[in-house]
Amino acid sequence: MTTKIKVKAKDVGHDILVLVKHPMETGLRTDAKTGEVVPAHYITNMAFSVNGTQVAETMLSQAVSANPLTTINLTDLKAGDVVSVSWEDNTGTSESAETTIK
Repeated sequence: MTTKIKVKAKDVGHDILVLVKHPMETGLRTDAKTGEVVPAHYITNMAFSVNGTQVAETMLSQAVSANPLTTINLTDLKAGDVVSVSWEDNTGTSESAETTIK
């Protein structure tokens, strides 16, 4: 799995875009080749931090599509601030990424 984070300056604040390459399986789909149920595998929570302080958190579920793109807008960011995101899924897998505001 891969996590990419990108920052876009807006008229008001910065949009923080996070793309996670993740299957986001519901546990309800049947594999077309084997006929077996594909086990549930989805992101459960995602946390956003600025300079090490958590500023936002979201909970996700099976209803989110594969390779989710999540966007939040943060105000009061300045050059040199470090924005990071971390997530965990229902299997205990976790990952994080960070970027520095230019």
